[in-house]
Amino acid sequence: MNIDVLISNLTNPVLLFFILGILATYLKSDLKIPENSSKFISLYLLFAIGFKGGQELSHSEFNSEILYSIVFAILLSSLVPIYTFFALKKKVGVPNAGAIAAAYGSVSAVTFVTAVSFLEQQGVTFGGHMVAIMAIMESPAIIVGVILIMLYDAGKQTDKSMGALIKHSLTGGSVLMLVGSLVIGLIADANQARGIEPFTTDIFKGFLSLFLLEMGMVTAKRIKGFKQYGFFLLAFGIIVPLINGLIVAYLSGFITESIGNRLLFAILGAGASYIAVPATMKLAEPRADAGIYIPMALGITFPFNITLGMPIYYAFIQMM
Repeated sequence: MNIDVLISNLTNPVLLFFILGILATYLKSDLKIPENSSKFISLYLLFAIGFKGGQELSHSEFNSEILYSIVFAILLSSLVPIYTFFALKKKVGVPNAGAIAAAYGSVSAVTFVTAVSFLEQQGVTFGGHMVAIMAIMESPAIIVGVILIMLYDAGKQTDKSMGALIKHSLTGGSVLMLVGSLVIGLIADANQARGIEPFTTDIFKGFLSLFLLEMGMVTAKRIKGFKQYGFFLLAFGIIVPLINGLIVAYLSGFITESIGNRLLFAILGAGASYIAVPATMKLAEPRADAGIYIPMALGITFPFNITLGMPIYYAFIQMM
């Protein structure tokens, strides 16, 4: 691994604000981001990354690489929940295993955004269609997780149809904002789009820093309740994403030669959702313990990916 890349990532102001959030909680500071401001920042990040991706995509010619990337993304998002579910079913029970499987098969938009910032810092380009890939990977894993719970839990009772669950996963606020911004960026006039470029580009890292400040505080609060579940889930939250990221980094080489695209694929494969999945599981499987799958995704996998994961995947891709 390139030690300079690792040091650069660990001293990135965006990451340091995440650490500040953790420290603020452990120091019992009254520092906090107002709830309405937090929602705005979340929507802004999804809007900015979606719109910029749409603009990039509008300048890209649809080709076999994009088609193969879409197929690869859907397969990845569908297969990861399956082996994750069976690895955890006996340890945590069917409802919890299904929720964790959905989280680890789905994606973390914030990790993706942080990876984009990492690539920009390294001066590495990537395709605008990768934003669409992220949006595509959000729902299949959630649907697979719910189906697995229905199949393996004989006592599962639900009055929610599969159609309703699919609709909820596709029309959730985060997915709708991301996809909608992508489409708008795709069809918007390039000259008119330059008018909002300062909003979508210049202040992006500042808002990302504030968001990660809050994520640090949330992580520190929720990780406390996770300790009772033992070392197994802690190790799972690091080892499985690491394996997923390295495997995807390798396999993506058969689809694209772009280092940027391959790193984003790796981070999507290694990430875990802590926004869309909890919202959907609350509807689909209220018996699943949010005190397990949210701390796993937010308190373990997310910090690992943005500190050590990205430099590891990046170095692995460069070695190949």
